[in-house]
Amino acid sequence: MAITFTSPVTGAAQTGFTSPTYTITATIAPEVNQKQWAVTALGGTQAGVAVHSGANPFTLTCSQPKAYKILGKANPITNVISNVPMNVYKIGVRKGAVPLAGQPYSLAQGWITMSVPSGSDTADSASLRAMLSLLFGAATQQSAGIGDTVVSGLM
Repeated sequence: MAITFTSPVTGAAQTGFTSPTYTITATIAPEVNQKQWAVTALGGTQAGVAVHSGANPFTLTCSQPKAYKILGKANPITNVISNVPMNVYKIGVRKGAVPLAGQPYSLAQGWITMSVPSGSDTADSASLRAMLSLLFGAATQQSAGIGDTVVSGLM
């Protein structure tokens, strides 16, 4: 994968956090088609947040398809490809979170999933880049709002 993070990663704005940063180190990913990093240190103000441990995971994982799907042949009469396969990429964070005081950690997860039509990587790469530009720009712009929604249940 061409994805390589520079540590520390600067976190996006969140209510109650001041200049959050995350020192990460490469670790063994659960699957062969993944890269994974663990958060080993925190920066800025993030009261109540803990770094990665076995009991309380805090990881960043990126995955690519295990086997890339290829575009099939068009119908010889209509010249239409009726079933376009998708290649799926994911970026996710796993974080242990206490569901109730005194209880053990449960796993919270946040994933961004990108389903890319087979063949579009070469036929229309500009549209894929535009999709990702808007996706990550919107997520960055609304990071605190998304956090507030997850915490309050109000959008």
